[in-house]
Amino acid sequence: MASERPFARIAVTPRRAVELWCEDAIPGLPRRLPPGSVDVVVTSPPYNLGAPYGRYDDARPRSEYLAWMAALAGSVDRVLADEGSFFLNVGGRPKDPWLPWDVARAVGERFELQNVIHWIKSIAIDRAAAGRSAGLERDLALGHYKPLVSRRYVHGAHEYVFHFSRRGDVPIDRLAVGVPFQDKSNVARWASSAGDLRCRGNTWFLPYPTIRERARDRPHPATFPPELPEWCVRLHGQERAGRIADPFVGIGATAVAAARLGVAAAGFDLDRAYLRVAAARVRREVRSPPRRAEGAVGARRSSASA
Repeated sequence: MASERPFARIAVTPRRAVELWCEDAIPGLPRRLPPGSVDVVVTSPPYNLGAPYGRYDDARPRSEYLAWMAALAGSVDRVLADEGSFFLNVGGRPKDPWLPWDVARAVGERFELQNVIHWIKSIAIDRAAAGRSAGLERDLALGHYKPLVSRRYVHGAHEYVFHFSRRGDVPIDRLAVGVPFQDKSNVARWASSAGDLRCRGNTWFLPYPTIRERARDRPHPATFPPELPEWCVRLHGQERAGRIADPFVGIGATAVAAARLGVAAAGFDLDRAYLRVAAARVRREVRSPPRRAEGAVGARRSSASA
């Protein structure tokens, strides 16, 4: 029987809190959250690749796994606001490139696929391709990846973030995750530009931070950096994000993003060990001083929160 109290409840503002629930999100979402009360769902489910989760079997028959994802979509459907956004991060093996799209099609039975974002975890940039204005002195190889020894496949350096909505017509704040123009002459050339800022597009380079000890610094087989859910919330429109939810919160990246943004959140996971880490991360984020604004995204953040 599920507990009537959350595993942890951490205040992030005087009126908003992050709640972490130790239970299955499929029954848990509609049990804990009123219909239409969630503005943004950001999550990354297990990918059915045999990852060593503590309380979950990540090696199901494909049909069973996809039916499970369809059931999750049904629970999200019950709590998502009419103009809400559902951001679903899914990756897969090079030898099974259809898995993310099979998941997207299962979820797409209930929602419209509005945007497809490519989360770039590692990238190589040739100095010549960057152009003189970039000021590079050498070629760059940025981010972290898992080397793949293969005569057939290149290693995977990206994952998908599928942005679903009810009808595919949710307005978004593209410049909330915008970037400055590389060529400043474009500032005046494009009538739609808002000063020195343009849409980032559907490729988001967000590398993992370097860690020293996996068991201590990232005790979970599949995580994303907090900046990924943070950018998703900003793209949806932070001012319209009263509550966010993560059905597979794990060690709390989405919960940390909620604390940074001062947004209420509900996270679900079956593993108490992961939730203990998530709660500790959120508490550290709440106690930490505000992050210094950097770049175009930081500049928008500063003006919005002033």
